[in-house]
Amino acid sequence: MSALDTLRGGLVVSVQAEAASELNTPETIALLCRVAVANGAVGVRVEGLARIAAARRAVAVPVIGLVKRPYAGFAPYITPGERELAEVAAAGAALVAFDATGRARPDGRDVAAVVAGIHGRGLLAVADCATTDDVRAALEAGADVLATTLCGYTEATRGTPLPAFDLVRACAAAGRFTICEGGIGSPDDVRSAFAAGADAAVVGTALTNVDALVRRFAAAAPHAG
Repeated sequence: MSALDTLRGGLVVSVQAEAASELNTPETIALLCRVAVANGAVGVRVEGLARIAAARRAVAVPVIGLVKRPYAGFAPYITPGERELAEVAAAGAALVAFDATGRARPDGRDVAAVVAGIHGRGLLAVADCATTDDVRAALEAGADVLATTLCGYTEATRGTPLPAFDLVRACAAAGRFTICEGGIGSPDDVRSAFAAGADAAVVGTALTNVDALVRRFAAAAPHAG
């Protein structure tokens, strides 16, 4: 069964911790991936070379890999260049997520060149989009997966209600494998994502960002630690 067939119709858990979190070690991320898969996840989305490699060893489901690395003067930070792509590939991910917006990248490549670089390594390209223009460009570039990941997180889309079901519909209408990601906070959101045409749904913060979840509940208590 192909990676996309495995993901189709299922939940992908984004297993990422905050940079300074006690959870942000390869061993802990791998354990959380195992917990996710044991409870029904059909795939995981993991950041960072060592953490991707640990997840790959820990679970048999497809791993969507990415490297977050900011560069001064450039907005994209999700697998923004060749260096990061090489790291994701070396770690063993089956799919590579990358910033598919039209914003300038530090290595000067466009979306088509990024997709070509991913395909050249025999991997699947997951285009993290923010707008319908991004969707069209990624489709033309040959991206294997269209994802709504960056909607609401760019200057042009800030304030967009999430989950971005309208963008899910646009991705689905393009006829390419569609992932709804961003702002999914409940099982009802997951159902709505599939009703809008998603092939898979990614949930992260609501499930695995323990630091943020604890802060949220602690802030509601009369005495925070």
